[in-house]
Amino acid sequence: MPPDNPQPQIPKHVAIIMDGNGRWAKSRGLGRTEGHKAGADAVIKAMECCQKYNIPYLTLYAFSTENWKRSPVEVSTLMQLLADFLDKNAPDLQEKQIRLRVIGDLERIPWPARKRLKAQVDATANFTKFNLTLALSYGARAEIAAAAAKIAKDVAEGTMAIKDIDENAVSRRLQTADLPDPDLIIRTAGEQRLSNFLLWQASYSEFWFTGTLWPDFCDKDFNQALDEYSKRQRRYGKA
Repeated sequence: MPPDNPQPQIPKHVAIIMDGNGRWAKSRGLGRTEGHKAGADAVIKAMECCQKYNIPYLTLYAFSTENWKRSPVEVSTLMQLLADFLDKNAPDLQEKQIRLRVIGDLERIPWPARKRLKAQVDATANFTKFNLTLALSYGARAEIAAAAAKIAKDVAEGTMAIKDIDENAVSRRLQTADLPDPDLIIRTAGEQRLSNFLLWQASYSEFWFTGTLWPDFCDKDFNQALDEYSKRQRRYGKA
């Protein structure tokens, strides 16, 4: 059930749909790769903002299941940028005690990037102060379907009764089971849709949309999002 806290001033969990890398590059006459590189730098800014405001959970929609439909060259570039990002920022993650988590179908991630992901997930597993979750090869519909399949298996094996199937039973079987639902979801670059991101978890999230392209997203944008969030009244269906 939703908490009784009527209006927290600062969100506990911020999730961001990072959009606009390609448009950022095109507007500057650059290739899409340069846009993705600039987008990786914006990830660091977002992490610093969360630490500045003591927001313990940040989830970033980095690569969707639909993104596999992009050209093989672009996908390969994105996977290499992911590996490079982890190599470059691994010391910072550990120095600042940032726990790295990953949700999505990681079996589709090429081994070099997946190996680095696993290494950082394992190395930071005991940190509790700040949590960075990367949604990679992630699709919310697939996540919910997988949870339903787990429930069906438990019922078939007799370890769960049909009468015990409820919202909590589904939530416990999602990849985000040990994370709080996002309080605030931000989407950049002017689009106003979820794009198959955290569909179950976003039931009571507040949304903030900005025309700022992701590589340009900075402290000023984050401040605007938090200011707007602080004015919202989160009633969770109550009067």
